Amino acid sequence: MSVQDAHILVIDDAPEEIRSLLQALRAQSWRVTLATTAQQGYQRAQLLAPDLILLDVRIPGMDGFALCRQLQELPRVRHIPVLFLTSAASPEERLEGLSQGGVDYILKSCEPAELLARVQIHLRLAPRPEASAPAMPDASSPSQDEVILRAAMRLIGRRLSEPFTLEQIAGAVGTYDKRLSAIFRQRLGMTVFAWIREERLRKSRQLLMETELGMQEIAETIGFRSACNFTTAFRERLGVTPSQYRKAARHDTPAAMDAVGA
Repeated sequence: MSVQDAHILVIDDAPEEIRSLLQALRAQSWRVTLATTAQQGYQRAQLLAPDLILLDVRIPGMDGFALCRQLQELPRVRHIPVLFLTSAASPEERLEGLSQGGVDYILKSCEPAELLARVQIHLRLAPRPEASAPAMPDASSPSQDEVILRAAMRLIGRRLSEPFTLEQIAGAVGTYDKRLSAIFRQRLGMTVFAWIREERLRKSRQLLMETELGMQEIAETIGFRSACNFTTAFRERLGVTPSQYRKAARHDTPAAMDAVGA
């Protein structure tokens, strides 16, 4: 694929607001496909595997940030550059878009020439999939429930220190709380918060072995209020204190690690 032959997917529920930008894109030699709902955008991204995606943020049902997180979990799609094209202009929204996988953040008020220049840059920089990649999603493509699960696990893993409600996690990955709970129970055999607890303790074991951080620092890094709460949870789960675990890990003997439940 050359830059001139690129296929661009635009996901925006109000395309009339960006008519001049769409006209500028279509005036190039690029193929432009439009999706007007998040679910339609998800399906078309997976089916068509475009070369670049322009994604609005404020989309009813599932916002652009959540959709971007889901797209990152699709093997055929995760390499595709996502550029947010939106009127959501706050610094917090810009940072959110760039930190969750977007390669650029462009305001709808921009001049068409600016949009074209940015699109051209990212088309040139975009990684190319293997030539042997299938033209259509195969039977091994993850279901949307699997995509939501992976997106939730990745989001939580990146933000272990932050307090989450179930509703916040679900909304951030494009679903609702009861569905997310059901996905975790069906696929992992535990609740969302049981998994978070396990992930925090897994991360704590890594930090105990690989860093010199103190107990309070580790507790804050993985989302416990205090070193005391962290120590209590660690001992209840593994039968030893974090300090005992670190000492055994530093000795690096199989018997010692077995003794602390590693």
